[in-house]
Amino acid sequence: MGNKRSAFIAVIGAPNAGKSTLVNKLVGAKVSIVTQKVQTTRARIRGIAVEGDAQLVFIDTPGIFSPRRRLDRAMVAAAWEGIEGADAILHVVDAAAELAGPSKSTADTEMIIEELKKRGRKATIVLNKIDKTARSDLLKLIGAMSARGVYDETFLISAENGDGVKDLKKLLVERAPEGAWMYPEDQLSDVSERVMAAEVTREKVFKRLHQELPYESTVETTSWTRTKKGELKVEQTIYVSREGHRPIVLGKGGQTLKAIGEASRKELSEIFGEPVHLFLTVNVREGWTEEAARYREMGLGIVD
Repeated sequence: MGNKRSAFIAVIGAPNAGKSTLVNKLVGAKVSIVTQKVQTTRARIRGIAVEGDAQLVFIDTPGIFSPRRRLDRAMVAAAWEGIEGADAILHVVDAAAELAGPSKSTADTEMIIEELKKRGRKATIVLNKIDKTARSDLLKLIGAMSARGVYDETFLISAENGDGVKDLKKLLVERAPEGAWMYPEDQLSDVSERVMAAEVTREKVFKRLHQELPYESTVETTSWTRTKKGELKVEQTIYVSREGHRPIVLGKGGQTLKAIGEASRKELSEIFGEPVHLFLTVNVREGWTEEAARYREMGLGIVD
């Protein structure tokens, strides 16, 4: 093996462009939660992949959009901080959404292009969801995007089925500069096990409740212990911001919470390679989206 090489790669894009799915594919393991709802990645999650003598550290950032609430502003700030010092930037764009005409998604993409120009940064454009678009339309889109002057390379991929992902990874490996590895060889993420466990449960809350529960919910791992038999026991609290949200999470006779717990426990057992005893409680914490401690837990800074 030659000299070691390493690269930090920021992955940015509008909400729901497919950033987290792509990062999970590039890493070869689930390091970032994925749901159909926008804005599920709240903090910068680092996923780590090793290929030969190169270590690639992917920074999966929250979706970039026009923020309204304080939590939104903190997430967008975290996304832009993610490109500081990055060796490469991947701008993931939902090709199908771009071709469908003006929308929230295209406006967000436009905003990202302008910000890249302002910061004087070049990016690789990664046109995602190509399986949902016609080839002739894609060629037009490539031409239009290339003309924007902020992209040094174009890749066509489908993050969901893996098309084009290997080629993208190969390029990133080839371009990784010489330098010591930042993480141990077998480490897949810099997220602590406690935070990863909370993220998995939060994903299940999102998936289970869809439109019923607003974004004012979060999950914290409150206890991480071992049973007398040495098995992993995890206690978590699902925080909601209003009393009226608690019965939604609990469901009739506690059935919804039970289903969330079962789905999360199953995945956590797979991730950690051992049985996990998971205990969930639901607490109302009005105004948690204004609390510095909650932001720190999510790896975000407070933004006024």
